[in-house]
Amino acid sequence: MNDDELKPMIVRYRLKSRGFLNTISNRREHEGALVQIDGGFGCIHPWPELGDPTLEKCLADLAGARRWPIVRRAVRCCEFDRAARVFEHSLFEEMEIPESHATLTVAREEGVERALEAGFSTVKLKAGANPAAEAAFLDAMTAAHPALRWRLDFNERLEPAAADEFLTRLTPETRRAIDFLEDPCPYSDAAWKPLYQKHRVALAVDREAAPLSTAAQVMVIKPAVDEPFLLAEAAMRNMQRVVLTSYMDHPVGQTFAAWEAARLSLQFPGLVGLCGLQTHHLFEPDEFSEWLGPWSPVFQPPAGHGLGFDDLLDALPWTRLY
Repeated sequence: MNDDELKPMIVRYRLKSRGFLNTISNRREHEGALVQIDGGFGCIHPWPELGDPTLEKCLADLAGARRWPIVRRAVRCCEFDRAARVFEHSLFEEMEIPESHATLTVAREEGVERALEAGFSTVKLKAGANPAAEAAFLDAMTAAHPALRWRLDFNERLEPAAADEFLTRLTPETRRAIDFLEDPCPYSDAAWKPLYQKHRVALAVDREAAPLSTAAQVMVIKPAVDEPFLLAEAAMRNMQRVVLTSYMDHPVGQTFAAWEAARLSLQFPGLVGLCGLQTHHLFEPDEFSEWLGPWSPVFQPPAGHGLGFDDLLDALPWTRLY
């Protein structure tokens, strides 16, 4: 094997989302890169709005020091994928992937109806753009669908007082229907502890997910940027629930998150709950997303070796990075 075989190759891609994907992003085109290292595949899909480096900075880091977590995790994905492909195995053999919630980016009744028709029992709603309107929407949906559970992702858009006001505005029935609030405001023990003590609604930490985030009741792990095993160990010590989600990225990255969720479920029985692995419906369909099947709580792993997608990946116009 020569050194060139170990140098990364890439294919740039652009996904088109059906709408804005969170309350702090105002774009519908999302650039990333598929990565191949020595026959193993991964994905880099940065979100600069959430603090990631730009794609160009990620690719420069991939070619050099590999300091950024998003880059290191893509390299790790390539390693796992390559190991399975060498032995012509699927990474999903004898693995059970946790089911998922439905991710909705806007508070509209038709989206909730589609999620229910697809069999979802829990909806994750991107929130924070208009808390008063979102509270009224949740009250109406809880009255119409009392068995439906809710996860609300604010991406730290609120101040602690506004998060308190949002929860206070909800009816008691709606508060009981909330599974958790994710990043309602920037994490701090001083803000999160009294918020939970007052309302008894679970709080989930994502953007500041770390072993010291003990005021959270739920830890959200994104395998695209997080090391799941280390965070799962911390969650066990802190008696926190664990939810793994995709990075709203390419189907290759989405599939890596699904595999990490299945692997973590084996390593830590009972720790991983309902996840957030089904996000390909948020984008315009393409050849890769078609391999993931219809939108449903059950993740359908693509056929093939490693993470799958064999024929599609082989057909791409790979170019050597630098």
